Amino acid sequence: DARVRGWFLLDSYLPTFFLTGAYLLCIWLGNKFMKDRPPFSLRAHLIVYNLGITLLSLYMLVELILATWEGGYNLQCQNLHSAGESDIRVAKVLWWYYFSKVIEFMDTIFFVLRKKSSQITFLHVYHHATMFNIWWCVLNWIPCGQSFFGPTLNSFIHVLMYSYYGLSVIPSMRKYLWWKKYLTQAQLIQFLLTIVHTLSAAVKPCGFPFGCLMFQSSYMATLVILFINFYVKTYRKTPSRTGIKEHPVTTEIKNGFHKDCFAAANGFLNNKKSQ
Repeated sequence: DARVRGWFLLDSYLPTFFLTGAYLLCIWLGNKFMKDRPPFSLRAHLIVYNLGITLLSLYMLVELILATWEGGYNLQCQNLHSAGESDIRVAKVLWWYYFSKVIEFMDTIFFVLRKKSSQITFLHVYHHATMFNIWWCVLNWIPCGQSFFGPTLNSFIHVLMYSYYGLSVIPSMRKYLWWKKYLTQAQLIQFLLTIVHTLSAAVKPCGFPFGCLMFQSSYMATLVILFINFYVKTYRKTPSRTGIKEHPVTTEIKNGFHKDCFAAANGFLNNKKSQ
């Protein structure tokens, strides 16, 4: 798209490709480096990081709502060129959305430095690595129009999610954070709504590229499958009678959380006790 020529990181795919490669390499080398070393606490870093992502997500959410409202965007299907300057405004926000995906690589780096390699799941790495690359393509070919919907929902989810994880780093706050389970449910609803919204443009076209609609729907379907698998494993396990006898309830609860309580952020597990 000629409207995004010259924008940072967009003119060539190589920076996105190499940053993704560096991300994967850091996971592999980082786990080796930390193998015989004590984990870092990073509490202050995590508070600042989560607060920063929360504020960035809030900015993107508000700006996308205002830009699409100003441009009179059609919720069912919106093409790439009819809204004029509002399309440029949307594209600028979506560039920040793309750039936020490389910032979110730090989610994994913090896991590595805190020696939580078991929490660096396939879902976690798959989601982080693919989103950054997919959004390079989105910004180059479909940087506005129908592309606005998913980032708007995701920015809202990230406001809730990263504020939750920022607060969870503070021990005195953990007993008040009862809504981690609902974050995963909200993520699943987000993916399903995005699929419905994407396919609505295929059923009643408005000029938005059909192939892009099919790709986005397929990718979202993979996330739905992986997140459902994660949700079932995390929240639907029924403890066995033996397990209940061996681990009395009175010894399992601390600060309002079960000792094996996990939370989901962008497709990875976050062990509450270790925080």
